[in-house]
Amino acid sequence: MSEKSNRIQLSEHFTYRKLLRFCFPTIVMMVFSSMYDIVDGLFVSNFVGKNAFAAVNLVVPALMILGGVGTMFGTGGTALVAKTLGENRQEEANRYFSMMVEIALLSSVVFAVPGFLWMKEISLLLGADETILEDCILYGRICILFLPALQMQYLFQSFLTAAEKPRLGLRIMVAAGVTNMVLDAVFVGLLDLGIAGAAVATDLSQVVGGILPFVYFCRPNDSLLRFRPCRLEFAPVRKACFNGVSELMTMVSMSLVSMVYNLQLMRYTGADGVAVYGVLMYVQFIFTGVLYGYTFGAAPIAGFHYGAGHHSELNSLLRKGFTLEYIGGLLMFLLAQLLTRPIALLFVGYDARLVEMTVLAFRIYLFSFLLAGGNMFASSFFTSLNDGRISAVISFMRTMVFEMGAVILLPAFLGINGIWGSVTVAETASCVFSWFFIFRMNRRYRYLRGSFDPETE
Repeated sequence: MSEKSNRIQLSEHFTYRKLLRFCFPTIVMMVFSSMYDIVDGLFVSNFVGKNAFAAVNLVVPALMILGGVGTMFGTGGTALVAKTLGENRQEEANRYFSMMVEIALLSSVVFAVPGFLWMKEISLLLGADETILEDCILYGRICILFLPALQMQYLFQSFLTAAEKPRLGLRIMVAAGVTNMVLDAVFVGLLDLGIAGAAVATDLSQVVGGILPFVYFCRPNDSLLRFRPCRLEFAPVRKACFNGVSELMTMVSMSLVSMVYNLQLMRYTGADGVAVYGVLMYVQFIFTGVLYGYTFGAAPIAGFHYGAGHHSELNSLLRKGFTLEYIGGLLMFLLAQLLTRPIALLFVGYDARLVEMTVLAFRIYLFSFLLAGGNMFASSFFTSLNDGRISAVISFMRTMVFEMGAVILLPAFLGINGIWGSVTVAETASCVFSWFFIFRMNRRYRYLRGSFDPETE
């Protein structure tokens, strides 16, 4: 049976089974996307050493901020394009899509140049000391040269789902992930190129993940979207940026929070603590990647039905989304707890002290998985409704206020354990905050009502 006949359309009613079928490729895609830094870290830690491993972990948050601009244009643009498709305006949707690609490419060049020139200053600002500074500069400069490919990869992760092509997105991401793994093994493991080899492997895999979908959308295809060079218009670009600013804020906030974590850990434990935190981040990338993958996959569906005025379908998507995210969070928590020691041994098994530090940190940190998925879904749901303001407020409070506040204050009372427990405290506060807005905004969007509006049907 052809992919076209198997395709699930955004306009359909979604049962739990259909939701999981539609979102499964995006979930796997997000997990493979997370593999880049993880595989780099695994090879760097075991073949180069813990100081180089700490250097990678120190620089990555800054690179994620720059890559997050692509996520902003991708998620915000996808919300706008999906709503426009729901309103049956196909050509306008293609024009908006093309604008997002063009502005993302332009912005990536604008950010890459100063980032390359000021990488030493950025590394020092992040807390690098003399033991890891040179590695930070080398890894960061090589990676930032390929910032356009990274932003394209983030952008198309959203748009391939809106184009009803999640399986194609999955195949491209698998190809990119395999490229990264193979090249890490060759450059770092076999050729002994060290941290530079890991950076080049990541860059080339991002070329696969970012350029292949660009070529696909430039050519005639059977998806809902096609790239056509067009003149940039301020109004739709501003609308997309406003819609997607919450996702950018999430990545910026997470990166800034990671920087604060690293600064606190350098203060309390030195480079060893940064290495442990790096392992935690890699585990978080994988396990919350499953939860975020569902959020990513379901967003265009909600945007389409909002544009079409299907209020009961929004109600169904909201209820099913929270149910799946909370059940998924529980499963991810249980699985991660079982794998705590094997993961620690995989990354830092060469140092018994680091293993025990990592296991203890895991036991505390992983409670955050229970609520993280629901909080991400709440923010993304408002982005789908083209309400970037509420989405941004939820994301900002979750990371910049609750988590950053916790990581700054709790260590004063609980020491190093306060750092590991900060994210759980933040997710708990965010859960209450998110549900407050879910109930508050129902009067405007009517997503808690149980019947269709006959006038919009």
